[in-house]
Amino acid sequence: MSDGTQLADALTGEHHAIDAGIEASLADPDAGPGPLREAMTALRRHIYLEEEFLFPPLRAAGMMMPILVMEREHGELWRQMDSLEDLLMDAAADAAQQASRELLALLDSHNSKEEPIVYPRADADLSAEQREQLARFLDAGTIPDGWVCAKA
Repeated sequence: MSDGTQLADALTGEHHAIDAGIEASLADPDAGPGPLREAMTALRRHIYLEEEFLFPPLRAAGMMMPILVMEREHGELWRQMDSLEDLLMDAAADAAQQASRELLALLDSHNSKEEPIVYPRADADLSAEQREQLARFLDAGTIPDGWVCAKA
């Protein structure tokens, strides 16, 4: 992430990239499960960075209820991805397509709340050190093996 980029913009950019990956897999089912799996890996990483780096300081700054809603929805997204991964393992293409559309709908609902309510507070409420830590993770961080979101 470049120095002049706000965290809210970078986080929203990740949303758009994840959505685009899922949409691309829906548009070209013959491409195989690779693009969809890449999008789900990016989504799991994105959920990790929010729950580990973004949500704790925002909760401490008074955003308890919005963060609880976001975590609950992360759990729904996580379970949908687990179900979708099972369908991909079983080579259930039609069911995987439907589950992908459902995942995209969940993301649309989630992102439409998170982007205008939570993300602007990242730039406003995080300390300089917290913003830098989140920016470093955005640039090169990886999700620890075995990590699962709080409400999965």
